[in-house]
Amino acid sequence: MDGLGIILNHLTHDFLLVFVATFLLFSFFSVFIKSKKKDNSEFTYCALPKLFTPAELSFYFVIKQAVSDSFDVFGKVGIADVISPDKEMNRKKWQSAFNRISSKHFDYVICDPNTLKVVAVIELDDKSHNLRKSVSRDLLINDVCRSANIKLIRFEAKSTYQIAFVREAINDVLNAHQ
Repeated sequence: MDGLGIILNHLTHDFLLVFVATFLLFSFFSVFIKSKKKDNSEFTYCALPKLFTPAELSFYFVIKQAVSDSFDVFGKVGIADVISPDKEMNRKKWQSAFNRISSKHFDYVICDPNTLKVVAVIELDDKSHNLRKSVSRDLLINDVCRSANIKLIRFEAKSTYQIAFVREAINDVLNAHQ
């Protein structure tokens, strides 16, 4: 081999060594960085057997019969999916208002079947609503609905319901606000 051939051979060999070393280094750091990311597998979850308690399910079917095809009924809808704090508030106040509603839900939401516009929300109040924590939550929901101009209908939880009574109560609230 002449001098030029030897030089090219060394350059090619050196380039290959640098390339392999860079590849191995990159691979090592890539695996290392991935292993440092938070591993969510330390948490385990299980599906709940049902969306509603027996009392909530029973009342859901009563509401469905009471409104028939006039409205769609959805259950356990997040309040923040229906209502948002006023965008006119400063960022800190907006975030505080959002945090107050973000982990809460409405028991039932009644919507126009064509547009899914919310026409009213329903809360089913059982005996737990007499507890201090529940009273505070109920007052918050009352205030939030009033502020957002969303019709709120409350029903006391019972073992049985008369569909005509529920229909009339819903219609009274909807007609009173039209």
